[in-house]
Amino acid sequence: MINRELENIVESIIFASPDGAGTTEITRCVRTAVATARTKDGELAPEWITRFAKVDETQVREAIGKLNTVYEETGRAFMLVERPAGWRIMSRADFSPWVRELFPEKKPSRLTPSALETLAIIAYRQPVTKGSIEAVRGVSVDGPLQALLDRNVVRIAGRAELPGRPLLYATTDTFLDHFGIRNVDELPNASELRNVKLPEPEPPPASPAPAARPEAGAAPAADSPTEAAEDTPPSD
Repeated sequence: MINRELENIVESIIFASPDGAGTTEITRCVRTAVATARTKDGELAPEWITRFAKVDETQVREAIGKLNTVYEETGRAFMLVERPAGWRIMSRADFSPWVRELFPEKKPSRLTPSALETLAIIAYRQPVTKGSIEAVRGVSVDGPLQALLDRNVVRIAGRAELPGRPLLYATTDTFLDHFGIRNVDELPNASELRNVKLPEPEPPPASPAPAARPEAGAAPAADSPTEAAEDTPPSD
């Protein structure tokens, strides 16, 4: 009974969370609620409820696994999926044509090949500068990079400790949600591709050294040999 009740509690927490609930957050909710649980008459909660005071994250994950098993065995249209913000109840892909009709104004749009290439470089080598991306692609990425920023799949992640302090770019939680992964370590061949040596961006041109200023009281230098000759006083 305890396991079944824990599954119901976990399911209700995830269902009520608008943006998802992480395993740690679910565990905290389960354990904290026990301390204040009362019956309708104000009496202390039954013993089976107080047992949840020692629930840990492993038990919560086991409950989620059992819930997904029940959903699959009973042919339910949804499942529990872990996303960066936590666990969420999501409809299965088989039902996407019907779910999509609920949002007719949100037509799926595709990224251009250049934007996808730019996104791939950022995803595997983040945080990365625009110069490094252009060194790999060999062309300007101003347009593709702006498109990725507008779609919120890429964000500005600070500035590099390089001359000129160029901006650094990294992926967002929206990127993870879109590709159905919890973190960038789940990208295909992530560890191998991160170690591939990439072309380095060309360093910015060196600034010309400022001209030396004449010392106070010194005569200005002649602009040309002719002027120097004209300025020379005649000899006796």
